[in-house]
Amino acid sequence: MARGGRALARVDVVVRAGAAPLWWAGLCGAAVGVLLPGLSGRRIGLLAGAALFLLAAAGVALARRGRYTRLAADAVRAGRADILQDRAVTVRNWRRAHRWWLLLAFPAAVVSSLALPAAGGLLVAGTGAGLRLKALWLGHRQTADDRLLWVSVDHLASAGGPAGKAVTAYRATGIAAGDAAPGGARRRR
Repeated sequence: MARGGRALARVDVVVRAGAAPLWWAGLCGAAVGVLLPGLSGRRIGLLAGAALFLLAAAGVALARRGRYTRLAADAVRAGRADILQDRAVTVRNWRRAHRWWLLLAFPAAVVSSLALPAAGGLLVAGTGAGLRLKALWLGHRQTADDRLLWVSVDHLASAGGPAGKAVTAYRATGIAAGDAAPGGARRRR
């Protein structure tokens, strides 16, 4: 990068990157889990799964909100030398870095169905739903503040997420920068 520029990835795109794979792995795992009788029976497994879905979605959606808010409030304007990473590249890099966790989500959901049918799958799906809700919350915040939040790709690789301990600051741009809508979804043209 010339003159101290950094590669930057959108915060809400990074948060949303794992939502779809976890959602579909969880739903498919729950569907397979319903076919297995399990130790507790289908009804108890589905009720426990519904409770786990709600708890996981709420827990993931509400986790680290204070840290996101503090980092967003202290965000500095992105420089001219900074490179804004494309949405597809950000999603591909995140999924590639977490591929083993994403691949293990489905078998873990199916194996857990031997004890509680569909509960593990609904837990995984709730995690995906929570990530999507968090990305939507970040998108609403960005729209209200009329600026997009970016995190350094270097910090992202070592931080454990866009609000990890290694992330010390966000960069900000105008709302029209980047190719993703606020919330991390594809921008409609």
